[in-house]
Amino acid sequence: MAKFPPLPRQSDIEREKVIVVMEVETAKSPSQKAAAPLPKIILVASIAAGVQFGWALQLSLLTPYIQLLGVPHTWSAFVWLCGPISGMIVQPISLSVFLIGYAADIGHLSGDSLEKSTKPRAVAVFVVGFWILDVANNMLQGPCRALLADISGDDPKRMRTSNSLFAFFMAVGNVLGYAAGAYSHLHKMFPFTITKACDVYCANLKSCFFLSITLLLVLTIVALTSVKETTPNDGVVAEGEIEPQSTTAKSVPFFGQMIAAFRELRRPMLVLLLVTCLNWVAWFPFLLFDTDWMGREVYGGQVGKGRLYDLGVRAGALGLMLNAVVLGFMSLAIEPLGRWVGGVKRLWGIVNFLLAICLAMTVLITKLAQSSRHAAIAAGHGGAEPPPPTAGVKAGALTLFAVLGIPQAVTFSIPFALASIFSSTSGAGQGLSLGVLNLAIVIPQMFVSVTSGPWDDLFGGGNLPAFIAGAVAAVASGVLALFMLPSPPADLPSNKNARPIAAGL
Repeated sequence: MAKFPPLPRQSDIEREKVIVVMEVETAKSPSQKAAAPLPKIILVASIAAGVQFGWALQLSLLTPYIQLLGVPHTWSAFVWLCGPISGMIVQPISLSVFLIGYAADIGHLSGDSLEKSTKPRAVAVFVVGFWILDVANNMLQGPCRALLADISGDDPKRMRTSNSLFAFFMAVGNVLGYAAGAYSHLHKMFPFTITKACDVYCANLKSCFFLSITLLLVLTIVALTSVKETTPNDGVVAEGEIEPQSTTAKSVPFFGQMIAAFRELRRPMLVLLLVTCLNWVAWFPFLLFDTDWMGREVYGGQVGKGRLYDLGVRAGALGLMLNAVVLGFMSLAIEPLGRWVGGVKRLWGIVNFLLAICLAMTVLITKLAQSSRHAAIAAGHGGAEPPPPTAGVKAGALTLFAVLGIPQAVTFSIPFALASIFSSTSGAGQGLSLGVLNLAIVIPQMFVSVTSGPWDDLFGGGNLPAFIAGAVAAVASGVLALFMLPSPPADLPSNKNARPIAAGL
C-alpha cells in the first residue's frame, strides 16, 4: 500500500498563516517609523547623566543638609514633595541651584543668627530652590524619555535598548555626582564659595551644583543640536490606519488629554501602572533616607552633634557611588538577562523580590551596628561619643547599597520601555503614555513624602519602619509583575524576508 505523507495538523497550518500574515504586513507597512541611528540615541540618552548628576547631589547631600539647617527628621521628607508634584506640572527652569547653594548666605543677610541651630529664612530659601530644581529636572527628564521613544521608531528592541542606555547614563551621572559630593576639597575650585555664613560643607555643596549645571547645559546643547526630531505631517495617513484626531487634540488641555488617556487605557497599561506604583512605594523611602540611615542607625550619630553623623553620611555617599557603578553595568546587561530568565517582565519580578530582601536587611544591619556599639561601650571604648561601627558592619551596609543597584537599573529602564511598546502597539502617543506612567511614579512619591515621617514616629522614630513598608510593597510589585503583567509583542523583523522572532521580554 502506498504511503502518503502525514497531513499537517491544524495548529501548524494556523502558525504558518500567522507567520505569512506578519511577513506581508511588515512588507507593506510604509508608515512604520524608522529608528534613528544608535549614536544619535546615545547622544539623547546622555542627557540623563547631566540630570542625574543633580539628582545624586540631592539624594546624598540635601536631606542631611536640610536637617543641619534645623528641620526635624519627621518633617524633612515634606521637602521632597515637589519632586512628584513637579512631575505633573511643568514650570520654567530657574536658577534653583543658586538658591540652594546660597540659602545660608541669603538667610544670614535676611536676619538669621549664626549662633542658633534653626535658621528659618535659610530653610525657606533652600526649600524654594529645592522645589524649583525638582521642577527643572522633571521638565527635562520627561521629554527626554519621550524623544527617545520617538526616535526609536516602532521597534520594541530599539526602545528597550534606548531606555537601557538612558539608565546607563543615569548611572554615570550618579557616579559623578556622588564622587563630587564625597570629595571634601571641591570648594577649592571656587574659593569664593566660603563665606561667614557658609562653612566648608556648604561651600562644597555650592561647588557641586556649579559643576552640575555646567555638565547639564553642555550635554543638552550637544544632543539637541545634533539630533533632529521628525514630526509627522498632518493629514498624511497610511493605508489601513485610523486617522488621528489631531484637530480635536490641539483644542483639548493637557490634563483633559491625561484624563481621556486614563479612560482609554487597555489592560497591559493598567497592570504596568499598578506594578510601577507599588515599585516606587518600595523605592522612595530608601531613596529619601539612605544617607540619613547610615548616619543615624548604622553610625549612631545625631544631626549637628559630634562627627559620627557626618561620617555616616559620607559613608552613605560612598555606598551610593558603588550603587551607581553596579547600576551602570546592570543597565547594559538588562537585554541579555531578560532573554536568559525568559523575559524582562520576569526579570522585573525577580529583582523586586531582591529589592524586598535588601530593604529587610536594613533591619539586620541596624541591629548589628547597635550591638557592636553596645559591646564597645561595655568594653570601655566609648569615649565622649559612641564608637563607629565595626568593619564588618560597614562592609555589610556598603554591600547592601551596591546590590540595590541591580533592581534600580531595572526600575529605571523596563517600565518606560514597556510603556513605549504598549503605546506603540495600541496607537497611543508616546509622550502621553509616558506622562500617564509618570503619574504612577509621582503619586506614590507624594504618598511616601507625606506619610514616611509620621509613620516612622509611630513606631518610635528612625528610618526602619518606612523601609519595612517598602519591602512589603516590593513583594506585591514582584508578584504582580510575574503573574499579571502581560508580555509585550515580538520584536520587529529586520527585513521583510525575516521571520518574526520572539521578543526577549
